[in-house]
Amino acid sequence: MFNKEPKEIPVYVFMGFLGSGKTTFAVDTLVRQGFTESKPTLLLMCEDGEEEYDIKALEEENIHLEEIDESTLTSEKLIELGKKYNPENVIIEYNGMWELDKLFQIRVPKGWTVVQVISFVDATTFDVYVNNMKKIMMDQLRNADMIIFNRCNENTKTAEYRRSIRAVNRRAQVIFEDMDGKPIQNNDEVVLPYDLDKDTIELGEEDFGLFYIDAAEAPDKYVGKKIKFKAQAHRPSNYGDDAFVPGRFAMTCCADDIAFIGFKAYYSGAKTLQDRDWIIVEGTIDKEYYPEFQGEGPVIRVDSVSKTGPAADDLVYFNY
Repeated sequence: MFNKEPKEIPVYVFMGFLGSGKTTFAVDTLVRQGFTESKPTLLLMCEDGEEEYDIKALEEENIHLEEIDESTLTSEKLIELGKKYNPENVIIEYNGMWELDKLFQIRVPKGWTVVQVISFVDATTFDVYVNNMKKIMMDQLRNADMIIFNRCNENTKTAEYRRSIRAVNRRAQVIFEDMDGKPIQNNDEVVLPYDLDKDTIELGEEDFGLFYIDAAEAPDKYVGKKIKFKAQAHRPSNYGDDAFVPGRFAMTCCADDIAFIGFKAYYSGAKTLQDRDWIIVEGTIDKEYYPEFQGEGPVIRVDSVSKTGPAADDLVYFNY
């Protein structure tokens, strides 16, 4: 007889620091909204939050709560719990202070598949955590499929936060909620520093970061347009002789978090370029599928490349 493939068991990971709203979201989703439809569900709680679970309410929804600490987050423990409860869903409320590598590298029971990672951020403390716990915060943001900023008020810098997220994670859905947990409509008007209606979009040296964010979010409005800009060349080892990345080093969330950003470009003379060469790129914007963020994004069909001097500022930013 043929061995049957193990049934896929979806695993949902809730990330965030203590007080970020993980438990509140879990209670609302699992109990009040009946997300699991009373199917046997294993809820792994990795820290004691400010809000406590109502065990009776969980049991009525066929949800089994287990507390684990960093020492018991092991393959053996997860396999034991999988056999004990035979869950059809798994929810992991992950401790925001633990390294994410531990979770993503651990061997899980057969069939368990992470289908969504949601990161919760208290908007009132975001800047503090970015400044003081940068690595842990950035790991959470980079690995999330959805990022929820809660406790937003009239002073929350939604546009700035959204751009910061897009700089490190282009695929994540970003949601802002007010103090009552209601979604906030994003009415931030985007005023670009370049003219999209001109025959050729000419980026100033400082405009590349804004172009990168806007084009990644809305590639369709750029497809077919001519563009000219200054950039540095980068040739990834997995690219062929006809492709490279023209881009810039950008400051993302904080002064010490610098990343090279850019879109793939097709150019017959790509193999003649050296990493970090300063160049003027002229070409036409197209789009194609990007596996790393599970959707389409801009690419550039390059007409010409010419060497040039460095930009006045080595870095670009994401401020309008």
